[in-house]
Amino acid sequence: MIYEEKMKTGIEDAGKNDLITNRTILRLLENIGGYQSDKVGYGLLDIKRNGVSWILLDWKVQVLKRPKYGENLLVRTWGRNPKKVTVGRDYEIYNENNELCIIGTSKWALIDIESKKIAKITQEVIDKYEIEEQTVFEEEIDKVNIPNEFTTTFTFKPQRRNIDVNGHMHNTHYLELAYETLPEEGYQERPYNNFRISYKKEIKLEDTITCNYGYQDNKHIIVLKNQDNIVNSVIELWN
Repeated sequence: MIYEEKMKTGIEDAGKNDLITNRTILRLLENIGGYQSDKVGYGLLDIKRNGVSWILLDWKVQVLKRPKYGENLLVRTWGRNPKKVTVGRDYEIYNENNELCIIGTSKWALIDIESKKIAKITQEVIDKYEIEEQTVFEEEIDKVNIPNEFTTTFTFKPQRRNIDVNGHMHNTHYLELAYETLPEEGYQERPYNNFRISYKKEIKLEDTITCNYGYQDNKHIIVLKNQDNIVNSVIELWN
């Protein structure tokens, strides 16, 4: 089942040249997926009843034509490629002229809210979402490559404002943290029309995060590690 809604961006969504930011794009994609989950009975308000909650494992987004602030956008999403413990979700965003502006894909898993362990994606869940075969990218999300050397490093301590209802740093804050890690030259190149975020381990309020920057294969790569030197996330930015 393809689910769609019209959405309009606000002042807080405007970036360079009054074009929407990448964080705005993630917010739109995140919300449309949440709205579909609400409709089929696996949304935010259904977590206690179902005993499971969706967690995000990966984003991959490509901007074909960046929309402007204030545009009415059509945002579409659908589930695809279900496996034993993961399922894909693809996205499209169209502008007011019905031009395809943004495509994205993601990977999700269900977590048992009591045990905090990954739960099996049952046939009931698959049937609820009416899985589609349509894809926006020819290839599936691949493994991220971590640079051998880093040229920039700084330490970040999560703040209460970064923590969401699940008790860990919200998905979109990882992108903001990646921008803060960029050297000035890389920062001025934003917004990047291609970005990838791979979530490895949740960031909690008590963590101390080391943000490491490297440049490899024409990509800006930011690796976030906690105080135990465990990788929390890898973010790739490129044009």
